Amino acid sequence: MRIAIFGSGAMGTVLGAFLNKNGLEVVLIDSYAEHVKALNEKGAHIIGCVDMTVPVKAILPEQMEGKYDIVFVFTKQTSNAEALPKLKNFLNEDSIVCTLQNGVPEYSVSEYIGGNRTVGGTVLWGATFISPGVSEVTQDVTCGDNLFDIGEIDGKITDRIQKVAAVLEHMGPVCIVENLMGARWSKLILNSCMSGMSAVTGSVFGDVLNNLKASACLGLIASEIIEVCTAAGVKFEDVMGMDMKDWGWTATYDDYELSQRCFRKFYADKRTAKASMLQDLEKGKKTEVDMINGFVVEQGKKYGIPTPFNDIAVKVIKGIENKELPLSMDNLKFFDIPDFKA
Repeated sequence: MRIAIFGSGAMGTVLGAFLNKNGLEVVLIDSYAEHVKALNEKGAHIIGCVDMTVPVKAILPEQMEGKYDIVFVFTKQTSNAEALPKLKNFLNEDSIVCTLQNGVPEYSVSEYIGGNRTVGGTVLWGATFISPGVSEVTQDVTCGDNLFDIGEIDGKITDRIQKVAAVLEHMGPVCIVENLMGARWSKLILNSCMSGMSAVTGSVFGDVLNNLKASACLGLIASEIIEVCTAAGVKFEDVMGMDMKDWGWTATYDDYELSQRCFRKFYADKRTAKASMLQDLEKGKKTEVDMINGFVVEQGKKYGIPTPFNDIAVKVIKGIENKELPLSMDNLKFFDIPDFKA
């Protein structure tokens, strides 16, 4: 079985290292030539909750050949239109493409490589790219907690999704979910809230949690997503046993406190993490904000739900991209936090 990771930045490098370390031959594919060179010459060096160096095979996209049986996609959604048609040339009719990208990418991916090949999943751990060949895991992936929620778009439990799970289990526990879209939207809350505010403020997650206004914005962004999902008929998947509806607040102090407890609990071991959108901004790259907070705004318009806090997050992040705004906590001035109601 030929297995590849398409887009081997921080997350792809970590996954590839664990899969290879635990007995699978997995090729890492990435367009960053210096990173590919380092992986081949020195191995994938993973730091953080583990410290290991694993020999891997890495190639550039133009070096791909033959057909792959399973491909895990970690590329930015911003590159889908360019990258996925090329990937299709290296797939059989029964190849499986599992998108592990941020946002809700399954429909977009299926348009390029076919719904008959597409499955998806959410990654429940974080990683940061440090330097060519080196990535940091920003939370403990060895403690036995679930690392992936994966599934079919239509919710069926198929042989192919079980095959994908069997591969990912070489890294750690995997949950096959019948409600993939619910799991995707649950993860989108986390991406839109914490990744959005990390990028807006230029801060690691812990600094967002420590700032009262920034942490309040987390709950307000979540509330908008909850309203959109309610209108769309999406049923959330709980995270860490917590009902996702508890993550948002719009009215009372008790609502606010509940939402803050949810965020503090979930991010307790991720306080040093840095959002991938922030990493992109620091490198002067375009972010995936249109596929994260921007996707919420788009769906809000579709269902007639106002999304002012996601709107502002998009505008600020694009302002940073365009060098019109700094990477700074000062950007919180654009958010108008409502008073609590009695």
